[in-house]
Amino acid sequence: MHRIAERLPFYVGLGLVTAATLMLQIVETRIISVTSWYHLAFFVISIAMFGLTAGAVWVYLRPGTYRPEYLSYHLAVASLCFALTSVLALLVQLTIVTSLPASVMSLVVWTEFAIALALPFFFSGIVVSFALTRSPYPIGIVYGADLLGAALGCLGALAMLNLVSGPSAVLWIAALIAVGGACFAGHGGLGEIPAGAKIGAKLFRHRTLILAALVLLAGANSLKEGVRPTVVKDNIEQPATIAYEKWNSFSRITIGQSRMTQPVLWGPSPRFVPPLIDERWMHIDGGAATAVYRFSGNIEEVSFLRYDVTNLAHAIPGHRTGAVIGVGGGRDLLSARLFGVPDLVGVEINPIFVDLLTRRLSGETAIGRLPNLAFEVDEARSWFARTERSFDVIQMSLIDTWAATGAGAFTLSENGLYTVEAWRIFLSRLTPGGVFTVSRWYAPGEVNETGRMVSLAVATLQDLGVAEPKRHLFMGASGSIATLVMSRSPLSDEALAALRQSAATYEFPVLLDPGKPAASPLLERIVTATDPAALQRATADSYLDLSAPTDARPFFFNQLRLDRLPDHDLFALASRPGVYGGNLSATLTLAILILISAVLVVATIIVPLRSTVTTAAAPLTVAGTAYFALIGIGFMMAEIALLQRMSVFLGHPVYSLSVVLFSLILSTGIGSLASERFPLDNRLRLLIWPILTSLYLLVLPWWLPDILLRLESAGLLLRAGLAVVVLAPAGFLMGFGFPTGMRLVSQVDEGPTPWFWGINGAAGVLAASVAVLVSIEFGIDTTLRVGAICYLLLLGPALMLLRCFEAPQRSAAPS
Repeated sequence: MHRIAERLPFYVGLGLVTAATLMLQIVETRIISVTSWYHLAFFVISIAMFGLTAGAVWVYLRPGTYRPEYLSYHLAVASLCFALTSVLALLVQLTIVTSLPASVMSLVVWTEFAIALALPFFFSGIVVSFALTRSPYPIGIVYGADLLGAALGCLGALAMLNLVSGPSAVLWIAALIAVGGACFAGHGGLGEIPAGAKIGAKLFRHRTLILAALVLLAGANSLKEGVRPTVVKDNIEQPATIAYEKWNSFSRITIGQSRMTQPVLWGPSPRFVPPLIDERWMHIDGGAATAVYRFSGNIEEVSFLRYDVTNLAHAIPGHRTGAVIGVGGGRDLLSARLFGVPDLVGVEINPIFVDLLTRRLSGETAIGRLPNLAFEVDEARSWFARTERSFDVIQMSLIDTWAATGAGAFTLSENGLYTVEAWRIFLSRLTPGGVFTVSRWYAPGEVNETGRMVSLAVATLQDLGVAEPKRHLFMGASGSIATLVMSRSPLSDEALAALRQSAATYEFPVLLDPGKPAASPLLERIVTATDPAALQRATADSYLDLSAPTDARPFFFNQLRLDRLPDHDLFALASRPGVYGGNLSATLTLAILILISAVLVVATIIVPLRSTVTTAAAPLTVAGTAYFALIGIGFMMAEIALLQRMSVFLGHPVYSLSVVLFSLILSTGIGSLASERFPLDNRLRLLIWPILTSLYLLVLPWWLPDILLRLESAGLLLRAGLAVVVLAPAGFLMGFGFPTGMRLVSQVDEGPTPWFWGINGAAGVLAASVAVLVSIEFGIDTTLRVGAICYLLLLGPALMLLRCFEAPQRSAAPS
């Protein structure tokens, strides 16, 4: 019996490696949000699963190499390779331009990116697979160490990102992996070096030197960024132009050098004569920017803001209280004060902005010292649902929760600020005559984002019982910006007169006015829709999706209608102004990523494992393949759907990623362990389990939205706790699937088990990308239902596997 002292380094090493695996996955999504786009988080999940599966397949196909007597050696070497390739993948990732137009070259670039990203996870897969299948220790404790490490890694990533930059976080994770390798190398016994090992033996002997080098590299980079993004959103970044840089779990903020220049307005009046001012630009993940002006406290220093169409709502007199969603550089707060709003609140999810305005840049801007101005560091939906205050004006100018635009950056991601449920919350915090004002991108002659914004406003008002939405809406435009002003009550004659006068004074074209026809027939049909059915008819003929986003389908920025693609000249539409080109590019990129995933899966998993199933009985092969494909697809469909749904609820994708992965890993692992104690080894249990799993997933869309809305006002910890409670039963039930299938297959024939393992991983890899498409086109609830149906369909293959298991027993029974 092995002593605890011998086992402990092994358990610690495994826990560190699995923790690092999940940390690396989450940190990579943050880095790719800077270098490319946010919606690629699903691609990181998919490629990580591919790498882990490929590593497990590698171990399965080499039983003569990965022998138990070389346990310490192989685990240590694979861990060191994991650490070193994490650094290598980071360096490659930071120099690749991934946002090329969809073409053969983009296919090559994304393939290069996918291979580089998968390589570290491949070695992680070797460590985990070898530890679970070849170690002499109790499988329950080994699996528990694996599970605990992975779960803690989901939370550790958040802490890491709030301490150091994304690249430095990867370097520290690599050092953590090397510590795990040292633990493996130092645990008692099982540490022989196999004959003929050359490169691996050098790594094994120099493990301490490698660990020291990684720690020094991570420490040095944390003090002075040397490993940093080179290509950010297609542009070569020049460090000399950056005066300040700060990462956290939300974003990467960079501040440019101060300079005397003409101010840039989002929607400038044709009468605007720009003065010279001193300003800096803040860039959020390289894809969005906001200006911070030198401001001594004299509000007339920023009088040029009067000429911006985003401030149209401030023309209405009598506003005493105001709130700004998304503080940024403080321009909307200054605008409100310029127009005479004395009591202001700025709600900002990212604490970096508040710190910059109130502390770090306090010598350049006096925003933080303005009287009766308060900052709230919180997610806007949650804060407005929780506060008891009411406001005369709530402003949301070009705010995209995670700093993207409708030009393609965010077209495949959910956004919780632009849904019917969110706007109901904002309108509920208005005084009786208060207004909610939103500015979005506008293309003259088109209705793209502007049309969807108006559709969202109409749907929200209809949801509140308003019979004539048009009486509640006014919209002006200038340049490429349109600003909507809406109220719970019909806009008063005084408010309309002020808005019309302002539009005339600053020469803003009026797109919507309760007393006049809308600027286009389509907008007129939208604003005159009296019920949801009429609104649906009004938007049905558009080549863009103008339907109102909801929490169940919160993809405001994705307006591509896949069902209409065959009816249009794609090249002509892609060249039109507005969002269509960006939407089309993002969708084609998604198609490229699915193709790359499929090719990698076939080449590295399906083809190598094909030989393991050739001698198996046909019923076992068919039933097992169907069973493991269904649980792979079903699990990933459920995971992606829950990630998207919780992203809206928790307020940021990184919270969703961490909390959902933590919950599913923990609960799925507990379910897997419970399957050992309560095996599904008879017909009744095999019938009950998939039905229960499917039923739980199917009923989630019925009761979960109401619960989430009721707890919208709760703090982040309580919301995260609710997410864990909701996800735990799903994970627990789904956790029975894989070990049950493996147990049944192994009792019949152990030969094809690698094939079934590979099929499960391959199905999950491909389903991760397909799930995104399903959610965008049909809604998150549909993706969840697809996962539920997959588990229900397990009834057939599961009973076939049980029949294959029982057949030899029946033939062997005495007559």
